[in-house]
Order: sequence, then structure tokens, then C-alpha cells
Amino acid sequence: MARQYFGTDGIRGQVGEPPITPDFMLKLGWAAGRVLVDRFSGPNMILIGKDTRISGYMFESALQAGLINAGVDVGLLGPMPTPGIAYLTRTFQAQAGIVISASHNAYTDNGIKFFSGNGTKLPDDVELAIEEQLNQPMTTAERLGKARRIEDASGRYIEFCKGTMPWGFSLQGLQIVVDCANGATYHIAPSVFSELGAKVIPVATDPNGTNINRGCGSTKTDLLKEKVMELGADLGIAFDGDGDRVMFVDHRGEIVDGDELLYIIADYQHRYSGGCDGVAGTLMSNFGLELGLKKIGVPFERAKVGDRYVIEKMRQNGWTLGGESSGHIVCSNVTTTGDGIISALQVLLALTTMGESLNKIKKGMHKMPQTMINVHRSRQIDLDQDSTIQAAVASVEDELAGTGRVLLRPSGTEPVVRVMVEGEDKAKVKELCQELAATVEKALN
Repeated sequence: MARQYFGTDGIRGQVGEPPITPDFMLKLGWAAGRVLVDRFSGPNMILIGKDTRISGYMFESALQAGLINAGVDVGLLGPMPTPGIAYLTRTFQAQAGIVISASHNAYTDNGIKFFSGNGTKLPDDVELAIEEQLNQPMTTAERLGKARRIEDASGRYIEFCKGTMPWGFSLQGLQIVVDCANGATYHIAPSVFSELGAKVIPVATDPNGTNINRGCGSTKTDLLKEKVMELGADLGIAFDGDGDRVMFVDHRGEIVDGDELLYIIADYQHRYSGGCDGVAGTLMSNFGLELGLKKIGVPFERAKVGDRYVIEKMRQNGWTLGGESSGHIVCSNVTTTGDGIISALQVLLALTTMGESLNKIKKGMHKMPQTMINVHRSRQIDLDQDSTIQAAVASVEDELAGTGRVLLRPSGTEPVVRVMVEGEDKAKVKELCQELAATVEKALN
């Protein structure tokens, strides 16, 4: 059965445009309540958390009303990082958790995603059942649900994050700039790092409903770089709007992205924590990550882009570490989903154990120069079956001679094909990518 609303990461879009409307959210709350109560055991309760965008108030109320109408009790978490909602869903033994967030997007977007009672993404069959229920007329349950606010939600999650570190772990002596993107980590992340002993300089911790991700956070790191350099801090940490992604900046102001952070965590586990069984990346993971892990004897495999597919690959292989270059990292030895704060703590554990600066430790992996061009497409074609495109790809691969790679990937959200080339020579990579993109554009339009 084809999905109508759910994508790879829930339901997302522009506020006011279907389905991101109050009337749809009311029906979605009701449909989800009906399905989840029938499918999962446990207390008759679903948690709702959100990031800091102004539309979150509206959708929180609509979802709450729909759930109550379906006879489900509601626990309101308020602003809370997405992984915090996953954690609290588990600890409250709730039937599900609902996240109201559009992650790293602007405040004009919003979205909904669900966690099961064990803190993982809902299975496909449950999402499809919710979509099917949406087509039914809304009825009122004989027993209406109730709502209550979970007053200590933030404190519970802060303690959980700190508790993932070994006994005696301390950040004493480290000066860290923490950029919270005016998002869901604004009242959480600075407390976690400061309570572990670091001197924390918080930035972008004053959300007003419309400034989430605006000129700050993991997707716009100039603010963090400037602050680290200005203060002479040891490093900087930036989260995205809902707190499931993280990027670092070293003391020289150089970005340390998700691929490099994955390498650092894997190298630490390999040397100090009983070994690293393997790392799951994506089609977009830098070739340098693959080579760096191979050098230290850690297996690496690629999944399709999206944390859902990374987690699937991890489960298939029995691995506990995976992630994306965007900074969405999953450490399933300590939590169930991508968690920016937890991932940052794992990196800091590696740094403090190794006694090295972030700038030095990241050099174990040589990041390959990478160029990506988005080519607009006006029609759909099978890229693998187009002889002209495949001949151009083969020509680029011959030029790289095993020292890089080529990737063509249709976007799942935009009418574009992403053309990516990476290799050792930055200028050559850019030139080859431009040539290949021109061929792809001609074939697509």
C-alpha cells in the first residue's frame, strides 16, 4: 500500500499547507490514538513534545484534542529534544511518543513523527494503519482521555544524558561554546555540559518562536566558529532545531562534521572500549571515513540516506554505531535513536580519554574533497538505464582510478538529482562534478 502522508522521517511540510494544518492534526491525533491503543499494550498514554517553533502550540493542542477524543490520556512534555521524547516514552512506558518538529528547517515548516513505546521509529505497518484510519469518520470514544503536563521532563532527560558517561567522567578544565539553534536543546544542553564540569558559553538559547535555526545551529556554523575563535575556547558544539544532529568546531575554527565524529567515536571504541564491531554510514558518507575505518580494521557499510535506513543496517549487522555526515549519529549501545547530546558526550569521552585536542584527533581520518551539484529535473527517468548518463559516470570513475567515487541520487523531497563526486584532488573533483552534472542536466530536461 502506497504511503500518502508518511515519508522516511514522519510527516513534514509548510505550515498552513496540507497536511500541515490544524484540522489534519486533529484527525491525525484521533487516528493515531485509535491505532496505537489497539496495537500496543501498556498505560493508556501517549506523550507529546515539540521544538520551539511558534506553530508548535497550535499543533500540540490539535493533536491533544484528537487523542483525547480517541480515549487516550496525554502527557505534555513541552519543548524537548526529539531524542528526549524517545527516552521519556520508554521510561513512562507510554504507548507512543509524538514529536512536533521540522528539525533543521525554518520556522515556517513543521512536522510530526512518532516513536513506539520502546523509543524507536514506528514500524511501517503501523504508519500505514494510521493512514488507513485517517480515511474513517472521526468518532468520540465512550471514555475520553485526560491531559497532564510532565513538569520534570527536562530534569529527567538531563540526568539520563549525564548517566550515559562512565563513573567519574569530568569535563573540568574544558571551555565549550554550545549553540542550541534557538531550538529544543536551549534549556537542556548547556546544563548537561556544565553539570559535568565544563565552562559553558551558551549561544542561540533565546527562542522566540520564529528564530529556530536562523543563522545558527548545526546547519549554519559561522556563529559558533566566530564565538570559539573570539573566546579562545577549546571547542564548540552546535545542535539543530530538534536536537538529533550535532556538529563540532575545533579550537582553530574548523568544522568537524558527522563523518569525522563517527570516526572519532569508532576509533575510541576500537582502542579503549572493547572494540568497534562496525559502522553504518550512508551513500553520502565521505570516502575518507570508509578508508579511515579500514585502516584501523573497523568494518563499514553504506545504507540509503536517512536515519531509518542507517538503523536498519546497524540491526542487520548487529552493530551499535552509525550515522550521517549531517551529524545525525546513532549510538545504540546507550540510546535508541539519533541524539545530538549523547553523540557529543561520546566524542568528549574520546577526547578526554585520549588526552588530545579535537583538531589533532580528527586527523586520523583524511576527509576527501567532495563536490555536489543539484540538477533540476523536469521529467522522471531511470538513471541506471540511461546509456548517456552511465557512460559519463564510467568516464569519471576511470579518471578517479579507485581514489574516489561518484554518486547520482534523486532527491526524495525536491525535483532534483544530486550529482556528487569525491576524490583526492579538490580542483579535479569540482571539474569532474561540473562535467557530469552538465550531462545529467541535458538528459533530464
